[in-house]
Amino acid sequence: MYEIQNHHLGEKIMKIIYKIGLATALLISALFLGVSASFAEDCHRGTLDVAYCDRNMDQVADLPLDPKDWVDPKQLIFTYTPVEDPAVYANIWQPFIDHLEKAIDRKVMFFPVESNAAQLEAMRSGRLHVAGFNTGSNPIAVSCAGFVPFGMMAYDDRSFGYEMEIIVPTDSPIQSPAEIKGKTLAFTSPTSNSGFKAPSAILKGEFDLIADRDFTPTFSGKHDNSILGVYNGDYEIASIANSVLERMIRRGVIEEGKIRSVYKSPTFPTTGYGHAHNLHPELVAKLKNAFWTFDFDVDATFKKEFAKADRFIGIRHINDWAVIRQIDTANGVSYDCK
Repeated sequence: MYEIQNHHLGEKIMKIIYKIGLATALLISALFLGVSASFAEDCHRGTLDVAYCDRNMDQVADLPLDPKDWVDPKQLIFTYTPVEDPAVYANIWQPFIDHLEKAIDRKVMFFPVESNAAQLEAMRSGRLHVAGFNTGSNPIAVSCAGFVPFGMMAYDDRSFGYEMEIIVPTDSPIQSPAEIKGKTLAFTSPTSNSGFKAPSAILKGEFDLIADRDFTPTFSGKHDNSILGVYNGDYEIASIANSVLERMIRRGVIEEGKIRSVYKSPTFPTTGYGHAHNLHPELVAKLKNAFWTFDFDVDATFKKEFAKADRFIGIRHINDWAVIRQIDTANGVSYDCK
């Protein structure tokens, strides 16, 4: 659930109410905020907030029909998903900022944010134009802040992220997750996405299998423990991140061919980059081109920080975040914008 809090705005509205009366004040505050169900366009929205429309049903907010509602700022505000000290990323992103300024022919300011909530509020209120929202925040930003993701970091072969796989020993009779009923499944830890959260949601959503009711869960502590457990016959089935499995095979820790996968999830996306839904389309075109043409090798610090990618690639939220939405649904998450 996402809740916008703006105490200064509330004080201003209360003063207006005192001076000119409730009815007029409600009208002014609705126009001031730009969000009002009574004045909202009658259109398809899906999970989007009432402030946005999704006419083409691609799960993201459309550009407003009236060009008067388009935003074409002289200075673009950009921010990255808050991790560690947000001020540090102002320096890391500077080479990209320099590239972006040349591409769109205007100033760009990096706006460090302290939390996901602050990042969401900044875009919803119109103070943020371009952003990188993390994997889990993307659906919330799309639904509640009018965020339109269009790209993410990847390798030159367009590979990105990782997948959750459910693995068994090669000689196991298990051929599908549906066959784990009554057996013991090794998770890694309760806080792990691919080691617990994602498989729990997928097993429940796709196979109607719930831990403790249909199978016995156990926790190995780490992905490599689960992989070695299956490899050595200590676990009959486990859920793991396949990136860990691939590294262990490359290092010769385990022999390839001794473990078999019975389920592979869609790829989990990384941070999604995008723009505010009402950004002028000509500016958006230049913005996207800046992402596509940025050279990750231009700066050693940037390349080191984002070592698992060498370019930006195009994405479609409806496809690339489907698995994240599936996990949210299975875990009872809703995109209520309050």
